[in-house]
Amino acid sequence: MAEWTDRYWNSADGVKLHYRDHDGDRERPPILCIPGLTRNARDFEPVADRFAGDWRVISIDLRGRGGSALDPVSANYRPMIYVADILKLLDQLGIADAIFVGTSLGGLCTMALALGDRERIAGALLNDIGPVVGQAGIDRIAGYVGKDVRFADWDDAIAQVAGRSGDVYPDYGPAEWDRFVRRVGREDGTGVVFDYDTRIAENFESATTAPDMWPMYEALDGRPVTILRGELSDLLSVEVAQRMANAIGDVDLVTVPRVGHAPTFDEPESIAAVERLLDRVIEAQKKGQP
Repeated sequence: MAEWTDRYWNSADGVKLHYRDHDGDRERPPILCIPGLTRNARDFEPVADRFAGDWRVISIDLRGRGGSALDPVSANYRPMIYVADILKLLDQLGIADAIFVGTSLGGLCTMALALGDRERIAGALLNDIGPVVGQAGIDRIAGYVGKDVRFADWDDAIAQVAGRSGDVYPDYGPAEWDRFVRRVGREDGTGVVFDYDTRIAENFESATTAPDMWPMYEALDGRPVTILRGELSDLLSVEVAQRMANAIGDVDLVTVPRVGHAPTFDEPESIAAVERLLDRVIEAQKKGQP
């Protein structure tokens, strides 16, 4: 596993936030990884393993997740607050622009940031998310997010999560489920729990039902964009993904076979998509594009 340093920054309202900093070439824009709703920086271990050293890889924990502090005000668990947190981190580190890799909610944050601060985005990968979010996926996530689920130990957690999510990753075996669960869970002294503040569920609907998110996506026009879609996804449909590919220029639409919501970057197709995105960013910079 690629080495990293645990670092922290403070939000404008004083919440202590965490990121993993994998060092790399500081002459290039860093790869900034933003996880999904209930996820954390550990999701991007495969990205760091492949690219750290050649690229700086910064994997963040949104407030209330992973190594970041819980927010005392649950109403702050919403995309525009996360965007403000991300911009504060970039400013603190003196980073003019970055290559955004956003899974699900992380992709929504990327699009929202593009609408107001497009110059901060050198390129973007939207992992299984778009301006229209599938209702079946929303209903599935709403069925489990925020529940205070506890497992007796790691073996119990692996068995239960595999049973619940087997249709999302139908080809997973014991090793893959073990890796998956250890990324999303943590020990709390009494067993294993999911590594997020369950109160994020209070704002789940507002995070996925903005009236019209197409302008946010279209703000990425002029940047290299990759759309990563799980073949079995219930959150990003084939039709929406194709419309996204046609709506702006310089889009690489990639379907990851036999995976639902969302690809984990353990798939060769996902890492290859990141590689192509980085190549396109380098080429765009050589041409003097912003």
